[in-house]
Amino acid sequence: MFAIFALVALVLSAVGLYAVTAYSVTQRTQEIGIRMALGAQAAQVRWLILRQGLIKLAVGVPIGVAGAFGVGILLKTLLVQTGTRDPITLVSIVCVLTVVSLAACFWPARRATRLDPMVALRYE
Repeated sequence: MFAIFALVALVLSAVGLYAVTAYSVTQRTQEIGIRMALGAQAAQVRWLILRQGLIKLAVGVPIGVAGAFGVGILLKTLLVQTGTRDPITLVSIVCVLTVVSLAACFWPARRATRLDPMVALRYE
């Protein structure tokens, strides 16, 4: 049952991060268009968007790990074959969340690099 809840939480976090990043890209369409019109390469624009996702990840992971320690202590009796501070589990979860968050940020970043600068400048 914990695995199902964990999977649902992972999907919800990925969808939420995708939605926030996609909204940010939509709000910054004119800025991205100006950057591309002035000569920014697609990799630079992609890095601009991915960097925002990495900043959110860098803020969220320590908070989540601290929360996992707290909840692990509360659920100590329910955890089977796992300690409350199992480093392998926590590191694997951080790695999975990092990959999922980068994937969630990649699609809006790719969409931003495919913008036509002239269309983006006219966007309101």
